[in-house]
Amino acid sequence: MAKFGFLSVLEEELDKHLDYDFAMDWDKKNHAVEVTFILEAQNSSNVETIDDKGEVSDEDVIFEDYVLFYNPAKSRFDEEDYLVTIPYEPKKGLSREFLAYFAETLNEVATEGLSDLMDFLSDDGPEEFGLVWDKEAFEKGEAQLEEKKVRLCRLCTWRKDKLIVIFFKYFIIFQILH
Repeated sequence: MAKFGFLSVLEEELDKHLDYDFAMDWDKKNHAVEVTFILEAQNSSNVETIDDKGEVSDEDVIFEDYVLFYNPAKSRFDEEDYLVTIPYEPKKGLSREFLAYFAETLNEVATEGLSDLMDFLSDDGPEEFGLVWDKEAFEKGEAQLEEKKVRLCRLCTWRKDKLIVIFFKYFIIFQILH
């Protein structure tokens, strides 16, 4: 059975379930993976917006938000910088089912957020905009997951040259034994 690394399965599940552009960044030194996703909306009413840096604009809006997977024992970050932070245990890992559930939930949050962003950009829309991650609902759904025993512990994936060396080593051993 082939083993898949955490990053490749996370990317695969996000590709399957997330309808928005995203990028993943593995911060090896901080033992964390940051997922950035983007919402884009036309500002046809030319509503003036002020971004988090205090810049005023009446252009179309490109909104980025971030999610962090982190090692509770080793990662350092400011939780306020993220929509949600999700811990992983290095030895225990995260299942494919959990990552699929996460990607589906993130897509729901982003879709609702895009609708809220469009309302925000209308003349009579709300004064502030931000995405909301319902932690309690997510945890309730997570408790109902049927996860397989296979967990994706490794953040890195096998390099091809290492796989060839390992295969070659076992092939030689196999040849010697037979």
